[in-house]
Amino acid sequence: MDRVLYFDNAATSWPKPPTVVRAMRAYLDDIGGSPGRSGHRMAIAAGRLLADARMNLAELFNVDDPSRIVFTKNVTEAINLAIQALVQPGDHVVTTAIEHNAVMRPLRYLESRGVTLTVVPCSDDGTPDLNVMERALRRPTELVVVTHASNVIGNVLPITDITALAHQANAPVLVDAAQTAGAYPIDMPEFGIDMLAFTGHKSLLGPTGTGGLCLAEGIEIAPLIRGGTGSASELETQPDFLPDSLESGTLNVVGIAGLNAGVRFVLDQGVETIRRHECTLNRRFLDCVQAIPRIRVYGPLDAENKVGVVSFNIAGVSPSDAGLILDQRFDIMCRIGLHCAPAAHRTIGTYPTGTIRFGWSWFTTVDDVDKSIDALELMVERQEALTSGVGTA
Repeated sequence: MDRVLYFDNAATSWPKPPTVVRAMRAYLDDIGGSPGRSGHRMAIAAGRLLADARMNLAELFNVDDPSRIVFTKNVTEAINLAIQALVQPGDHVVTTAIEHNAVMRPLRYLESRGVTLTVVPCSDDGTPDLNVMERALRRPTELVVVTHASNVIGNVLPITDITALAHQANAPVLVDAAQTAGAYPIDMPEFGIDMLAFTGHKSLLGPTGTGGLCLAEGIEIAPLIRGGTGSASELETQPDFLPDSLESGTLNVVGIAGLNAGVRFVLDQGVETIRRHECTLNRRFLDCVQAIPRIRVYGPLDAENKVGVVSFNIAGVSPSDAGLILDQRFDIMCRIGLHCAPAAHRTIGTYPTGTIRFGWSWFTTVDDVDKSIDALELMVERQEALTSGVGTA
Protein backbone atom coordinates (compact mmCIF):
# COMPACT_ATOMS: atom_id res chain seq x y z
CA MET A 1 0.00 0.00 0.00
CA ASP A 2 1.10 3.57 -0.67
CA ARG A 3 0.46 4.72 2.89
CA VAL A 4 -1.05 3.65 6.16
CA LEU A 5 -4.83 3.71 6.11
CA TYR A 6 -5.80 5.13 9.48
CA PHE A 7 -9.40 4.11 10.20
CA ASP A 8 -9.31 4.52 13.99
CA ASN A 9 -10.64 8.08 13.99
CA ALA A 10 -13.56 7.20 16.27
CA ALA A 11 -10.92 6.62 18.98
CA THR A 12 -8.52 9.47 18.12
CA SER A 13 -8.31 11.36 14.84
CA TRP A 14 -5.14 11.32 12.78
CA PRO A 15 -3.58 13.11 11.04
CA LYS A 16 -4.14 16.53 12.56
CA PRO A 17 -4.26 19.69 10.48
CA PRO A 18 -0.80 21.32 10.25
CA THR A 19 -2.29 24.41 11.90
CA VAL A 20 -2.86 22.38 15.08
CA VAL A 21 0.81 21.47 15.35
CA ARG A 22 1.86 25.04 14.58
CA ALA A 23 -0.49 26.46 17.21
CA MET A 24 0.87 24.17 19.92
CA ARG A 25 4.45 24.99 18.98
CA ALA A 26 3.64 28.71 18.91
CA TYR A 27 2.31 28.53 22.46
CA LEU A 28 5.41 26.68 23.67
CA ASP A 29 7.83 28.90 21.75
CA ASP A 30 6.23 32.32 22.08
CA ILE A 31 3.59 32.44 24.85
CA GLY A 32 4.32 29.89 27.57
CA GLY A 33 2.55 31.82 30.31
CA SER A 34 -0.11 30.65 32.76
CA PRO A 35 -3.50 32.26 32.06
CA GLY A 36 -5.02 34.31 34.86
CA ARG A 37 -2.04 33.82 37.17
CA SER A 38 -0.05 36.98 36.39
CA GLY A 39 -0.38 40.39 34.76
CA HIS A 40 2.62 40.19 32.43
CA ARG A 41 2.24 40.01 28.68
CA MET A 42 2.86 36.26 28.39
CA ALA A 43 0.14 35.42 30.91
CA ILE A 44 -2.23 37.84 29.18
CA ALA A 45 -1.49 36.21 25.83
CA ALA A 46 -2.31 32.81 27.32
CA GLY A 47 -5.57 34.20 28.66
CA ARG A 48 -6.45 35.55 25.23
CA LEU A 49 -5.77 32.15 23.73
CA LEU A 50 -8.30 30.54 26.09
CA ALA A 51 -10.84 33.25 25.36
CA ASP A 52 -10.40 32.74 21.62
CA ALA A 53 -10.89 28.99 22.00
CA ARG A 54 -14.11 29.51 23.97
CA MET A 55 -15.40 31.90 21.31
CA ASN A 56 -14.68 29.45 18.49
CA LEU A 57 -16.39 26.63 20.38
CA ALA A 58 -19.33 28.93 21.11
CA GLU A 59 -19.63 29.62 17.39
CA LEU A 60 -19.49 25.90 16.61
CA PHE A 61 -22.21 24.91 19.10
CA ASN A 62 -24.25 28.17 18.98
CA VAL A 63 -23.59 29.09 22.60
CA ASP A 64 -24.38 32.74 23.34
CA ASP A 65 -22.07 33.09 26.34
CA PRO A 66 -18.56 31.64 25.82
CA SER A 67 -17.92 31.72 29.58
CA ARG A 68 -20.39 28.84 29.86
CA ILE A 69 -17.91 26.58 28.07
CA VAL A 70 -15.73 24.85 30.65
CA PHE A 71 -12.51 23.10 29.68
CA THR A 72 -11.80 19.56 30.90
CA LYS A 73 -9.18 16.99 29.96
CA ASN A 74 -11.65 14.91 27.90
CA VAL A 75 -15.33 14.13 27.40
CA THR A 76 -15.27 11.54 30.21
CA GLU A 77 -14.31 14.15 32.76
CA ALA A 78 -16.99 16.48 31.39
CA ILE A 79 -19.65 13.77 31.70
CA ASN A 80 -18.56 12.92 35.25
CA LEU A 81 -18.54 16.61 36.19
CA ALA A 82 -22.19 16.96 35.17
CA ILE A 83 -23.42 13.64 36.55
CA GLN A 84 -21.66 13.90 39.92
CA ALA A 85 -22.92 17.46 40.37
CA LEU A 86 -26.57 16.79 39.58
CA VAL A 87 -27.31 13.27 40.86
CA GLN A 88 -27.67 12.24 44.49
CA PRO A 89 -28.72 8.97 46.20
CA GLY A 90 -32.46 8.51 45.79
CA ASP A 91 -32.55 10.34 42.45
CA HIS A 92 -33.77 8.84 39.18
CA VAL A 93 -31.66 8.95 35.99
CA VAL A 94 -32.60 7.84 32.47
CA THR A 95 -30.11 6.71 29.84
CA THR A 96 -30.04 4.33 26.85
CA ALA A 97 -28.70 0.86 26.08
CA ILE A 98 -26.29 2.18 23.45
CA GLU A 99 -24.07 4.22 25.77
CA HIS A 100 -20.28 4.31 26.16
CA ASN A 101 -18.75 3.40 29.53
CA ALA A 102 -18.01 7.10 30.03
CA VAL A 103 -21.73 7.29 30.79
CA MET A 104 -22.48 3.79 32.08
CA ARG A 105 -19.69 3.46 34.63
CA PRO A 106 -20.46 6.63 36.63
CA LEU A 107 -24.17 5.82 36.46
CA ARG A 108 -23.65 2.22 37.59
CA TYR A 109 -21.49 3.49 40.44
CA LEU A 110 -24.21 5.89 41.52
CA GLU A 111 -26.77 3.10 41.18
CA SER A 112 -24.76 1.16 43.76
CA ARG A 113 -25.08 4.20 46.04
CA GLY A 114 -28.86 4.42 45.86
CA VAL A 115 -29.62 6.10 42.54
CA THR A 116 -32.41 4.52 40.47
CA LEU A 117 -31.31 4.01 36.87
CA THR A 118 -33.60 3.36 33.90
CA VAL A 119 -31.78 2.05 30.82
CA VAL A 120 -34.03 2.54 27.80
CA PRO A 121 -33.74 -0.39 25.36
CA CYS A 122 -32.63 0.23 21.79
CA SER A 123 -33.26 -1.69 18.58
CA ASP A 124 -30.33 -3.38 16.86
CA ASP A 125 -29.85 -0.25 14.74
CA GLY A 126 -29.36 1.76 17.93
CA THR A 127 -32.74 3.51 17.96
CA PRO A 128 -33.97 4.06 21.54
CA ASP A 129 -37.54 3.10 22.41
CA LEU A 130 -39.04 6.54 23.07
CA ASN A 131 -42.26 5.02 24.41
CA VAL A 132 -40.26 3.35 27.17
CA MET A 133 -38.40 6.61 27.77
CA GLU A 134 -41.65 8.55 28.02
CA ARG A 135 -43.01 6.08 30.58
CA ALA A 136 -39.77 6.24 32.58
CA LEU A 137 -40.00 10.02 32.67
CA ARG A 138 -43.41 9.89 34.36
CA ARG A 139 -41.60 9.50 37.66
CA PRO A 140 -39.51 12.42 38.98
CA THR A 141 -36.22 12.39 37.04
CA GLU A 142 -33.15 14.41 37.89
CA LEU A 143 -31.19 13.78 34.68
CA VAL A 144 -31.35 12.24 31.21
CA VAL A 145 -27.99 11.21 29.73
CA VAL A 146 -27.70 10.17 26.08
CA THR A 147 -25.04 9.84 23.44
CA HIS A 148 -25.51 11.90 20.29
CA ALA A 149 -24.13 9.10 18.11
CA SER A 150 -23.02 5.60 19.00
CA ASN A 151 -19.28 5.02 19.03
CA VAL A 152 -19.95 1.40 17.98
CA ILE A 153 -22.38 1.60 15.05
CA GLY A 154 -22.45 5.34 14.39
CA ASN A 155 -26.22 5.85 14.48
CA VAL A 156 -27.38 9.37 15.31
CA LEU A 157 -29.96 9.46 18.07
CA PRO A 158 -33.12 11.64 17.80
CA ILE A 159 -31.84 14.27 20.22
CA THR A 160 -34.61 16.82 19.69
CA ASP A 161 -37.27 14.17 20.39
CA ILE A 162 -35.41 13.09 23.53
CA THR A 163 -34.95 16.62 24.86
CA ALA A 164 -38.62 17.40 24.21
CA LEU A 165 -39.70 14.38 26.26
CA ALA A 166 -37.25 15.21 29.04
CA HIS A 167 -38.23 18.86 29.27
CA GLN A 168 -41.92 17.92 29.50
CA ALA A 169 -40.85 16.04 32.63
CA ASN A 170 -38.68 18.97 33.82
CA ALA A 171 -35.53 16.86 33.49
CA PRO A 172 -32.28 18.35 32.12
CA VAL A 173 -30.45 16.53 29.32
CA LEU A 174 -26.73 15.80 29.16
CA VAL A 175 -25.53 14.85 25.67
CA ASP A 176 -22.30 12.96 25.01
CA ALA A 177 -21.07 14.48 21.73
CA ALA A 178 -17.79 12.56 21.56
CA GLN A 179 -18.58 11.20 18.08
CA THR A 180 -20.40 14.22 16.66
CA ALA A 181 -18.64 17.40 17.76
CA GLY A 182 -16.88 18.64 14.64
CA ALA A 183 -18.43 16.07 12.29
CA TYR A 184 -22.15 16.74 12.71
CA PRO A 185 -23.92 20.11 13.06
CA ILE A 186 -24.80 20.84 16.70
CA ASP A 187 -27.01 23.73 17.74
CA MET A 188 -27.51 23.57 21.49
CA PRO A 189 -30.58 25.85 21.71
CA GLU A 190 -32.24 24.36 18.64
CA PHE A 191 -31.65 20.81 19.85
CA GLY A 192 -32.77 21.66 23.39
CA ILE A 193 -29.49 20.45 24.91
CA ASP A 194 -28.88 21.56 28.49
CA MET A 195 -25.33 20.22 28.80
CA LEU A 196 -23.05 19.20 25.96
CA ALA A 197 -19.93 17.16 26.74
CA PHE A 198 -17.29 17.10 24.00
CA THR A 199 -13.77 15.84 23.44
CA GLY A 200 -11.05 17.61 21.51
CA HIS A 201 -9.07 14.75 20.03
CA LYS A 202 -11.65 13.20 17.70
CA SER A 203 -13.54 15.15 15.04
CA LEU A 204 -12.48 18.50 16.49
CA LEU A 205 -9.01 17.45 15.28
CA GLY A 206 -7.18 18.67 18.37
CA PRO A 207 -4.77 16.83 20.68
CA THR A 208 -5.58 14.35 23.41
CA GLY A 209 -6.06 15.75 26.90
CA THR A 210 -8.63 18.32 25.78
CA GLY A 211 -12.39 18.53 26.01
CA GLY A 212 -15.13 20.40 27.78
CA LEU A 213 -18.66 20.90 28.97
CA CYS A 214 -21.06 23.50 27.54
CA LEU A 215 -23.82 24.65 29.90
CA ALA A 216 -27.05 26.19 28.67
CA GLU A 217 -28.36 29.30 30.41
CA GLY A 218 -29.98 28.44 33.71
CA ILE A 219 -27.94 25.28 34.28
CA GLU A 220 -25.74 25.60 37.34
CA ILE A 221 -23.58 22.78 38.67
CA ALA A 222 -21.22 22.42 41.60
CA PRO A 223 -17.50 21.84 41.05
CA LEU A 224 -16.08 18.33 40.98
CA ILE A 225 -12.66 19.74 41.94
CA ARG A 226 -11.88 22.84 43.98
CA GLY A 227 -8.65 24.79 44.10
CA GLY A 228 -6.69 27.63 42.58
CA THR A 229 -8.27 29.44 39.66
CA GLY A 230 -6.16 32.59 39.44
CA SER A 231 -9.25 34.60 40.34
CA ALA A 232 -10.54 35.75 43.74
CA SER A 233 -7.23 34.61 45.23
CA GLU A 234 -7.99 36.42 48.48
CA LEU A 235 -10.70 33.82 49.19
CA GLU A 236 -10.30 30.30 50.53
CA THR A 237 -13.65 29.36 49.04
CA GLN A 238 -14.34 28.49 45.40
CA PRO A 239 -15.37 31.32 43.04
CA ASP A 240 -19.05 31.14 42.15
CA PHE A 241 -18.82 32.39 38.55
CA LEU A 242 -18.15 30.57 35.29
CA PRO A 243 -15.90 29.30 33.95
CA ASP A 244 -13.63 29.71 36.99
CA SER A 245 -15.89 27.82 39.41
CA LEU A 246 -15.41 24.64 37.35
CA GLU A 247 -11.79 25.11 36.20
CA SER A 248 -9.53 24.60 39.20
CA GLY A 249 -5.81 24.15 38.62
CA THR A 250 -3.69 25.13 35.66
CA LEU A 251 -5.34 24.18 32.39
CA ASN A 252 -3.72 22.25 29.53
CA VAL A 253 -3.03 25.48 27.68
CA VAL A 254 -0.80 23.98 25.01
CA GLY A 255 -3.48 21.38 24.35
CA ILE A 256 -6.19 24.03 24.19
CA ALA A 257 -4.03 25.96 21.71
CA GLY A 258 -4.14 22.88 19.48
CA LEU A 259 -7.84 22.37 20.14
CA ASN A 260 -8.55 25.97 19.20
CA ALA A 261 -6.72 25.51 15.90
CA GLY A 262 -8.64 22.28 15.26
CA VAL A 263 -11.98 23.97 15.92
CA ARG A 264 -10.99 26.85 13.67
CA PHE A 265 -10.09 24.35 10.93
CA VAL A 266 -13.52 22.72 11.31
CA LEU A 267 -15.27 26.09 11.16
CA ASP A 268 -13.28 27.11 8.09
CA GLN A 269 -14.13 23.90 6.25
CA GLY A 270 -17.72 24.03 7.44
CA VAL A 271 -19.34 21.29 9.52
CA GLU A 272 -21.93 20.68 6.79
CA THR A 273 -19.12 20.10 4.28
CA ILE A 274 -17.39 17.68 6.65
CA ARG A 275 -20.69 15.93 7.22
CA ARG A 276 -21.28 15.50 3.47
CA HIS A 277 -17.77 14.10 3.05
CA GLU A 278 -18.28 11.46 5.74
CA CYS A 279 -21.68 10.54 4.28
CA THR A 280 -19.97 10.02 0.92
CA LEU A 281 -17.45 7.69 2.54
CA ASN A 282 -20.22 5.86 4.41
CA ARG A 283 -22.19 5.37 1.21
CA ARG A 284 -19.17 4.11 -0.72
CA PHE A 285 -18.19 1.61 1.96
CA LEU A 286 -21.69 0.37 2.72
CA ASP A 287 -22.60 -0.07 -0.95
CA CYS A 288 -19.45 -2.10 -1.60
CA VAL A 289 -19.12 -4.13 1.59
CA GLN A 290 -22.64 -5.54 1.37
CA ALA A 291 -21.63 -7.31 -1.83
CA ILE A 292 -18.86 -9.23 -0.02
CA PRO A 293 -19.96 -12.60 1.36
CA ARG A 294 -19.26 -13.49 4.99
CA ILE A 295 -19.31 -9.83 6.10
CA ARG A 296 -22.08 -8.60 8.36
CA VAL A 297 -22.47 -4.89 9.00
CA TYR A 298 -24.15 -3.77 12.24
CA GLY A 299 -26.39 -0.79 12.74
CA PRO A 300 -28.06 1.41 10.15
CA LEU A 301 -27.17 0.90 6.50
CA ASP A 302 -28.39 4.38 5.63
CA ALA A 303 -25.31 6.53 5.08
CA GLU A 304 -27.24 9.65 6.07
CA ASN A 305 -28.32 8.28 9.44
CA LYS A 306 -24.87 7.76 10.91
CA VAL A 307 -21.58 9.47 11.53
CA GLY A 308 -18.39 8.11 9.96
CA VAL A 309 -18.34 4.93 12.07
CA VAL A 310 -19.01 1.42 10.72
CA SER A 311 -18.88 -1.85 12.70
CA PHE A 312 -18.80 -5.25 11.03
CA ASN A 313 -17.58 -8.82 11.40
CA ILE A 314 -16.21 -11.46 9.05
CA ALA A 315 -17.69 -14.93 9.50
CA GLY A 316 -15.03 -17.37 10.66
CA VAL A 317 -12.54 -14.64 11.64
CA SER A 318 -12.46 -13.18 15.13
CA PRO A 319 -12.29 -9.39 15.39
CA SER A 320 -8.88 -9.64 17.06
CA ASP A 321 -7.47 -11.81 14.26
CA ALA A 322 -9.02 -9.53 11.64
CA GLY A 323 -7.47 -6.45 13.24
CA LEU A 324 -4.03 -8.08 13.24
CA ILE A 325 -4.33 -9.12 9.58
CA LEU A 326 -5.56 -5.69 8.52
CA ASP A 327 -2.64 -4.04 10.31
CA GLN A 328 0.21 -6.36 9.34
CA ARG A 329 -0.83 -7.34 5.83
CA PHE A 330 -2.80 -4.33 4.57
CA ASP A 331 -1.52 -1.38 6.66
CA ILE A 332 -5.06 -0.65 7.86
CA MET A 333 -5.31 0.68 11.40
CA CYS A 334 -8.72 0.00 12.95
CA ARG A 335 -10.34 -0.71 16.31
CA ILE A 336 -11.52 -4.16 17.35
CA GLY A 337 -13.34 -5.55 20.37
CA LEU A 338 -15.94 -3.93 22.61
CA HIS A 339 -14.94 -0.26 22.13
CA CYS A 340 -15.54 0.55 25.84
CA ALA A 341 -19.27 0.09 25.20
CA PRO A 342 -20.47 -3.35 26.39
CA ALA A 343 -24.07 -2.11 26.64
CA ALA A 344 -24.02 -1.21 22.96
CA HIS A 345 -22.60 -4.59 22.01
CA ARG A 346 -25.26 -6.39 24.05
CA THR A 347 -27.84 -4.33 22.19
CA ILE A 348 -26.56 -5.33 18.74
CA GLY A 349 -25.78 -8.94 19.73
CA THR A 350 -21.98 -8.84 19.49
CA TYR A 351 -21.10 -9.21 23.16
CA PRO A 352 -18.58 -10.44 24.32
CA THR A 353 -16.49 -10.75 21.15
CA GLY A 354 -17.17 -7.32 19.73
CA THR A 355 -16.69 -6.09 16.19
CA ILE A 356 -14.23 -4.61 13.72
CA ARG A 357 -14.73 -0.84 13.59
CA PHE A 358 -13.71 1.56 10.83
CA GLY A 359 -13.90 5.29 11.51
CA TRP A 360 -13.39 8.00 8.89
CA SER A 361 -12.23 11.60 9.19
CA TRP A 362 -11.99 14.68 6.99
CA PHE A 363 -8.65 13.35 5.76
CA THR A 364 -9.99 9.94 4.70
CA THR A 365 -10.47 9.64 0.93
CA VAL A 366 -12.74 7.57 -1.30
CA ASP A 367 -9.59 5.87 -2.58
CA ASP A 368 -8.78 4.85 1.00
CA VAL A 369 -12.21 3.29 1.33
CA ASP A 370 -11.78 1.46 -1.98
CA LYS A 371 -8.46 0.03 -0.80
CA SER A 372 -10.10 -1.22 2.37
CA ILE A 373 -12.79 -2.97 0.29
CA ASP A 374 -10.05 -4.66 -1.76
CA ALA A 375 -8.40 -5.82 1.46
CA LEU A 376 -11.64 -7.22 2.86
CA GLU A 377 -12.35 -9.08 -0.39
CA LEU A 378 -8.92 -10.70 -0.20
CA MET A 379 -9.44 -11.66 3.44
CA VAL A 380 -12.81 -13.25 2.65
CA GLU A 381 -11.40 -15.11 -0.36
CA ARG A 382 -8.65 -16.52 1.83
CA GLN A 383 -11.11 -17.52 4.53
CA GLU A 384 -13.36 -19.25 2.00
CA ALA A 385 -10.36 -21.12 0.57
CA LEU A 386 -9.37 -22.28 4.04
CA THR A 387 -12.92 -23.33 4.86
CA SER A 388 -13.23 -25.19 1.57
CA GLY A 389 -9.93 -26.97 2.20
CA VAL A 390 -11.05 -28.08 5.65
CA GLY A 391 -14.36 -29.32 4.26
CA THR A 392 -12.76 -31.57 1.66
CA ALA A 393 -10.00 -32.95 3.83
